[in-house]
Amino acid sequence: MSVLKITKDNFEQEVMNSDKPVLLDFWASWCGPCRMVGPIVEEIAEETVGRVKVGKVNVDEEPDLAQTFAVSSIPTLVVMKNGQVAQSTVGVKSKQAILNMLE
Repeated sequence: MSVLKITKDNFEQEVMNSDKPVLLDFWASWCGPCRMVGPIVEEIAEETVGRVKVGKVNVDEEPDLAQTFAVSSIPTLVVMKNGQVAQSTVGVKSKQAILNMLE
């Protein structure tokens, strides 16, 4: 499964009702650090198929979701478990650091 595009229309279904942990990447196309994290997030999506859902939230297209998660800097990575925020971090992180958040 590839990275899901998360919008306010599919957020409830894909994130809140997920039976798996969900990694959300809040990003924007103009953000240099976001472009550094993007390929790492996509690798994680490919390597965790069936165990983790991975979604990207474009903060320019989904300002309401960004506001819901109080995103003030990007990239912001949020791990959701059972509809609750389990962990979140801001900035470029290593692949291993992101995988550790999912455990």
